[in-house]
Amino acid sequence: MPDNLPLDFIGFPRLSGHALLSLRGLDAAVFAHAQFSSDVTALPERHWQWSAWLSAKGRTLAVFQLLKVDAEHVLLVLADGDADAIASQLQRFVFRRKVKVEVRSDLIVAGSFTAPEAASGAAIAVDGETLELDVGSDALPRTLKIGPAPAEAPAPDAGFELAWRQSDLRYGLPRLAADQREQWTPQQLGLDRLNGYSVKKGCYPGQEIVARTHFLGKAKRALQLLRVADGVESGAKVQQNGADIGTVASVAGDLALAVLPLELAEGALSVGGVEAHGVPLLDGLAR
Repeated sequence: MPDNLPLDFIGFPRLSGHALLSLRGLDAAVFAHAQFSSDVTALPERHWQWSAWLSAKGRTLAVFQLLKVDAEHVLLVLADGDADAIASQLQRFVFRRKVKVEVRSDLIVAGSFTAPEAASGAAIAVDGETLELDVGSDALPRTLKIGPAPAEAPAPDAGFELAWRQSDLRYGLPRLAADQREQWTPQQLGLDRLNGYSVKKGCYPGQEIVARTHFLGKAKRALQLLRVADGVESGAKVQQNGADIGTVASVAGDLALAVLPLELAEGALSVGGVEAHGVPLLDGLAR
C-alpha cells in the first residue's frame, strides 16, 4: 500500500466500485426526500440510512446509503450503478430547487472488517475531512470510511472487494447488476429489513405501488440467501421439483440473493443444475 495514503485510510482497502453523489444546497434534503424511498427530512444531521431510487412503477433502480452530512449536504454512497448517469437523471428533476447534484470523484470509499472507532449505528463520526460509518454488527463488524482521495490510490484488491460484496449479501443487502435494475419492488428485495423505505412519508416515485403492496399485504415473494456453485450469474433461475420458482437478483462468488416465493414447497432448490442451499441472513444492518 502506498506510503502517501492518508493515515486515516491505512488498513482500509479502497472499494473501487463504490461512487459518491453529492446533493448540496438549501433544498438538498427536501429534494432527496421527494426523490428517494426513505424519510430524509426525519433523518438527523450526521446520521445515515438505507434508501433507494425507484421507477414510477415502484421498481428498484438503485439501493444506496444516504448520509445527511449537515442541513445542506446529502451524500449518496452508491455501491452499484453509473453515478454519472444517475446524477444526470436526477438533474432533470431539480427545476428551481436550490440544490447542486455532483459526482464526487475527489473522494474515495474504503472499508475494513473491523469495528468502527467512533461511529455507532446510524451515527456518523467526523474526523476532519474523513467520515466514518458503522456498516456492521457484533456478528460481522465492518467500517466504511469516506475522505479525500490520495495522490496515489492503492491498486484494487479483488479478493477484498469480493469478500465485502459477500458480506453485503450475508446482511441481505442486494447488489444489483445492470440486468437486475428496475426488476424488483423494495419488498421483493427485502429493503424492509434495512428500513430502506417509508410508507408514511409523502409522495416519491413509486410510492403508490410500495404503499399498496405494504397495506394490502400483496407481497408474495421475498429475498433469500443461497449458497450456489461458483459462476452463477444474476438473472439465473432457481428451480424446485423441475420448475422455475425464482430468480437470482444478486451474486457474489458462491453466495446469491434470490427472489423466491414466501411459501416454498418441499424439495431441494437448484441453480444452473447444481443444488443450492439456504443460508440464514444476518441481522443488524438496519439503520
